[in-house]
Amino acid sequence: MSEIIVVINAGSATIKFAVYSVDRIRSALTLILRGLAESHAEKLSLAITDAEGREVAHDTVSARGEPSNALRALLDASLHWLKTNLDQNQIVAFGHRIVHGGDQFLAPVIVTETILANLRKLTPLAPLHQPYNLAVIDGVRDRWPDLPQVGCFDTAFHHTQPKVEQMFALPKAFFDSGVKRYGFHGLSYEYIARVLPAYLGDKADGKVIVAHLGNGASLCAMKQRVSVATTMGFSTLDGLVMGTRSGSIDAGAILYLMDEKKMTSEDIAHLLYHESGLLGVSGLSADMRTLLASDLPHAAEAVELFVHRAVREIGSLTAALGGLDALMFTGGMGSHSALIRQRICDGSAWAGIDLDHQANAAHALRISANHSAASAWVIPTDEEAIIADHTLKLAVSI
Repeated sequence: MSEIIVVINAGSATIKFAVYSVDRIRSALTLILRGLAESHAEKLSLAITDAEGREVAHDTVSARGEPSNALRALLDASLHWLKTNLDQNQIVAFGHRIVHGGDQFLAPVIVTETILANLRKLTPLAPLHQPYNLAVIDGVRDRWPDLPQVGCFDTAFHHTQPKVEQMFALPKAFFDSGVKRYGFHGLSYEYIARVLPAYLGDKADGKVIVAHLGNGASLCAMKQRVSVATTMGFSTLDGLVMGTRSGSIDAGAILYLMDEKKMTSEDIAHLLYHESGLLGVSGLSADMRTLLASDLPHAAEAVELFVHRAVREIGSLTAALGGLDALMFTGGMGSHSALIRQRICDGSAWAGIDLDHQANAAHALRISANHSAASAWVIPTDEEAIIADHTLKLAVSI
């Protein structure tokens, strides 16, 4: 009977999980199943596929109310499926994505009650994600109280950045108390860094920008496959335009909303996390696919703003790197939207990117021309594989 590791990855709009068999002799993992729970309008769907992507099961249920209620329902549906359909005697550990590890958690850990309490204190730094990441851990503990759980942190990958990249121009006491740039999407970037040699060969340690584009979006500049700069900072609000998040905004605008519009901090948090970004600008949708298919002028404006901000930030990160060898697209939008990739690459032609339009339309791995000074690629990320590997090393005796 093979043993099983289950990885659960709770995002801002979806819950993904993956099931791996454990080979203790080779200290290796083999993917068995993937699950994706997501909400569409007032419907929740749970799709289960095998390692080759063939559908194993699919279920749809109604869901109404606040987005938080939908995410709770997605979690309940995912855990129920795992409890009902897996041999409970085979499961040896769970691994989790946790968005914020603060200054304390710079590497994966086995989650204890003390660690869980410390992670709850970081919720104000990632209010859109941290509560659901920790709710998953609570849900697993309720159903599998004796199994070890490993937490892997999105912030940890960026601790290699120089201090100047982490600082705000505030009095030093604020930096010392944790008011600093942390960076996020680290598990995705860790995976891309791991597989870069397979794509770039001896240029893998060069000047690389990775674009993780999805409902949450950020860029990361890497040199020698470690993070040297990124667009997200103190919170997951910073940087690029996102599905419902504003991205970078002048702090003076926040003060204006408080003083002149009499908005409370709660009002502003809801505005910036849930009502802004693509949804706010378009007035239509947070989904790039919907916006690209729309003829409405505000939809086009939202797309234009998204691309504009991405191109500007690529310029900023290219400056931080001192040049650019490769641009890697990943994340749901980065992997699947040829038009967004085209517009970003065309806007970044000054950096040496010459897009191969046919390869891009075909979603090829390399989407730049052979003579392009800086290459462009599409690499599907696999955060679950990174989490599973850390869980194997920490929680399973080999």
